[in-house]
Amino acid sequence: MKTTHSFDYVVVGGGSAGAAVAARLSEDPEVTVGLLEAGPTDTDKDVVLQLNRWMELLESGYDWDYPIEEQENGNSHMRHARAKVLGGCSSHNSCIAFWAPREDLDEWEEKHGAAGWGSKDTFGLYKKLENNELPGDHHGHDGPVSLMNVPPVDPCGIALLDACEQAGIPRVQFNEGQTIINGANFFQVNRKDDGTRSSSSVSYLHPILDRDNLTILTDTQAKELEFDEADNCTAVLVVNNAFGKTNRIEAKKEVIVSSGAINTPQLLMLSGIGPKDHLAEVGIESRVDSPGVGEHLGDHPEGVISWEAKKPMVEDSTQWWEIGIFSPTEDGLDRPDLMMHYGSVPFDMHTLRQGYKTSENSFCLTPNVTHAKSRGTVRLRSKDFRDKPKVDPRYFTDPEGHDMKVMIAGIKKAREIVSQDAMSEWAGEELFPGKDVQTDEQIADYITRTHNTVYHPVGTVRMGAPDDEMSPLDPQLRVKGVNRLRVVDASAMPEITTVNPNITVMMMGEKCAEMIKSGQ
Repeated sequence: MKTTHSFDYVVVGGGSAGAAVAARLSEDPEVTVGLLEAGPTDTDKDVVLQLNRWMELLESGYDWDYPIEEQENGNSHMRHARAKVLGGCSSHNSCIAFWAPREDLDEWEEKHGAAGWGSKDTFGLYKKLENNELPGDHHGHDGPVSLMNVPPVDPCGIALLDACEQAGIPRVQFNEGQTIINGANFFQVNRKDDGTRSSSSVSYLHPILDRDNLTILTDTQAKELEFDEADNCTAVLVVNNAFGKTNRIEAKKEVIVSSGAINTPQLLMLSGIGPKDHLAEVGIESRVDSPGVGEHLGDHPEGVISWEAKKPMVEDSTQWWEIGIFSPTEDGLDRPDLMMHYGSVPFDMHTLRQGYKTSENSFCLTPNVTHAKSRGTVRLRSKDFRDKPKVDPRYFTDPEGHDMKVMIAGIKKAREIVSQDAMSEWAGEELFPGKDVQTDEQIADYITRTHNTVYHPVGTVRMGAPDDEMSPLDPQLRVKGVNRLRVVDASAMPEITTVNPNITVMMMGEKCAEMIKSGQ
């Protein structure tokens, strides 16, 4: 097998975390960094770079487009979009930009054993990565990632926020350091003034494409990690098309896998790191029996409720999903258990096939469960790297029924908001689920058949205490049982963030690079 390149560090996946890691490591001119990305470059692709076109990317050629396994309590028709382009999901998403609540990160450290990941050690990294238009010393103003407030120009959206206030949900400013339990507003987004998304590739890589010690290899898919007799990760085996010859990319110091919550456990298992019995089922010899690889799949399941608009909806938008609403479904919570996004577009991708009404001129609210308790798995379909893995989120299977309870409350809360006087000029007929769907049982049946995801899979290679056998990574993101191998992406999260997680994944990339640079 031909060794085509040799680097000190090889980063597998040029996504939200991987781009940050590669950029920061290559700041040291004494080291060489190779960044491998299975998808194409984004530098010349308007459909990727222009944020308001993001919905065109779903189920496109820039999407791994993973079907999910048959769901016992959920919508089996659902698909998981995972980006196949430089910048990863930050090149593919709606760029909603949130610092995670302090309580989330403190819980990673205190409850899940991820020492060093509490808010006192990580909030400074959000500041380091951002260039935020909000004033104040608590924000960064010279980082690579541009954060802006969505301008409040959508008249239906403004009326919705007025209705939230009438329903007891005040206007708040996001990302000001306080955990919002009950509040709503236009989002912050990582976008530049000209409409270009401030993805990890735009922010971290585009300014340094000519850096001598950084080599970016796009259209290069990893199929396996190579190890020597001492279990050191020494190389990444790659192909440049589905039937291409395998080439070897040597790593003299470390390999950092940043392939996302579906592809990262897949690559580890293809390389013999995972649950021993499962690997045997598909004919892979076990190198490390790591039962937590591919386990603990968490996500934000999302319902949808839509109304016909009485007046014409906006024809232009920052990214069409501009408002967030947080509202708790029970008293005494330190974080909201319910979040909604407001969409100024028709969103009938799971309702139309079920026979519900639709309209070209409509708006919707999409309640989601911020800390869903259901957990799923990622498993290999076969030992062939080209086979899409089995993704089984197991939505709404938590034994106490928490996830469905929150979702039912979310549909009811959405109705309460839209029934306020402030929305009377906008809200026409409820299209789906419709006024006939009222009981908890009817709403649950509707959700089961039509729910979506906010596309936030996490936790499948989680970090945790060094002695926790169900956490494949230690708090330094090192893969237990082997040497010179780390993972940094959403798969490493011990628990999902309350909010949209993308900026937190970039922050994790920043922290990973700092740990490597400091010899941790």
